[in-house]
Amino acid sequence: MERKPFAITLDPSSSLANHTGNWRSMRPVYAEHLPPCNHACPAGENIQSWLYHAEEGNYEEAWRTIMEDNPFPAIHGRVCYHPCEPACNRGQLDEPVSIHAVERFLGDHAIKQGWHVQPGTSTGKHVLVVGAGPSGLSAAYHLARFGHQVTIYEAGPKPGGMMRFGIPKYRLSRAVLDAEISRIEAMGVTIVLNKKVEDLEATIKNERWEAVFLAVGAHLSKRVDIPGRDAGRIVDARSFLSNMEGKTPPKIGRRVAVYGGGNTAIDAARTAKRLGASETMIIYRRDEKHMPAHTFEVEEAVEEGVLMRWLQTIKQMDDGTITVERMELDEHGWPQPTGQYETLEADTVILALGQDVDLKFLQDVPGLKISHDGVIQVDDAMMTSRLGVFAGGDMVPAERTVTVATGHGKKAARHIDAYLQGTQYVKQAPNPFASFENLNPWYYTDAEQSQQSYLALVRRQDSFEEVVSGLDENTALFEARRCLSCGTCFECDNCFGVCPDNAVIKLGPGKRYEIDYDYCKGCGMCAEECPSGVIDMVQEVR
Repeated sequence: MERKPFAITLDPSSSLANHTGNWRSMRPVYAEHLPPCNHACPAGENIQSWLYHAEEGNYEEAWRTIMEDNPFPAIHGRVCYHPCEPACNRGQLDEPVSIHAVERFLGDHAIKQGWHVQPGTSTGKHVLVVGAGPSGLSAAYHLARFGHQVTIYEAGPKPGGMMRFGIPKYRLSRAVLDAEISRIEAMGVTIVLNKKVEDLEATIKNERWEAVFLAVGAHLSKRVDIPGRDAGRIVDARSFLSNMEGKTPPKIGRRVAVYGGGNTAIDAARTAKRLGASETMIIYRRDEKHMPAHTFEVEEAVEEGVLMRWLQTIKQMDDGTITVERMELDEHGWPQPTGQYETLEADTVILALGQDVDLKFLQDVPGLKISHDGVIQVDDAMMTSRLGVFAGGDMVPAERTVTVATGHGKKAARHIDAYLQGTQYVKQAPNPFASFENLNPWYYTDAEQSQQSYLALVRRQDSFEEVVSGLDENTALFEARRCLSCGTCFECDNCFGVCPDNAVIKLGPGKRYEIDYDYCKGCGMCAEECPSGVIDMVQEVR
């Protein structure tokens, strides 16, 4: 019988005898790469990993993978502005994976199933967190996972911070918010409500806290001087939205003008519309292109009947009217007055011009560095210039969103844990980036993005029911399976099948592969055909 070529038989007396591995100038190496969704997530979630578990139908493992980084999947699935999705490589193929919708499904499913996270073994260390907003709650959760005893002092009557008093119910169900906060309390975290810290330094010394995390939200609304005889009809957006949590909603009249262009302005305008205002308008001094509010928020507001008045600024308020001046943008995009005025009817003006943090309770902290814009300076470990005092969320220079605040809480908790142990936390260097160019997307089936259903417009305009209803199990499973697994091996066997030298060895389910370099000639076919781009060709060193 004729003998087969050694590249097929892999007979040691043929291939090894001919030293085919010595022919290489490049060698294939399995290397994990950083998926763009993971890279873009402010909370630092391992998105690709939990999507992998979700697409296998292992929802609890997917949820627990999220919970390693983020204690609020049901909340984030509703209020996060999902920067992971514009970064998703699938968006260059058809549409990005609807990551936040799958996360919401997993979060809601966990609440229904009653899943919990166990605290770590007690270390005997006690940490104070000031503020029960997203950053403070996130830090408390992770510190509890490390085994530390955590107490949160919250000045308000309920926990949640901006999640409760800044985000309307039509975006975030209070039942969902309470469920995810209760899970943290079940881990042994103590939340003391109506407890305002007046003097931090005295509190630390008198109560002997071993570390402190500051997570006070930005609750002081910025003001602007609007001349007028009816200043009582001017309210700030922060107070307006906060008062929606009371038993009696605020009175605003029939015609409402919201002054500002951020997401808070959109929330205030949509809330006013739901309270029965027959006319709600947003007045913004720049144009739509320069508006900081997210596009989809603006679109939903317009659908609900909110009027947008671009390039205008309020100059005066009188009895039932406001005077606005038309603006025009200069070559740098900044608004300039034109001297052209218009009178509009408005019973109430809601100011949505941003918020500041009240830092009075820090005035006796020695050496604390506060920047000119009213935030605390922290180092790479989130520690302030006062030893043992850390800060995050609205209190430090950063974008003010729930997701960013949640990420701050996790990062600070890791550094606080190291501080309490007398060590330093060193974050592992990220893997190389998984770019779209390194993928073979034609291996994947065409699949359009699953769309979440929206509440009927007629019901959106006069109720606080959630606008978006999320995905069901079938659509969530389908959506998870749209993930391209960028930069991560999912054991598709392509490399095993295309290797002309049979040099790829399968190690068994979940163990992936290795290369037998005695046989591998470095042709690179495995790297070329890998769907998710996890094989690098590197220079051979002899």
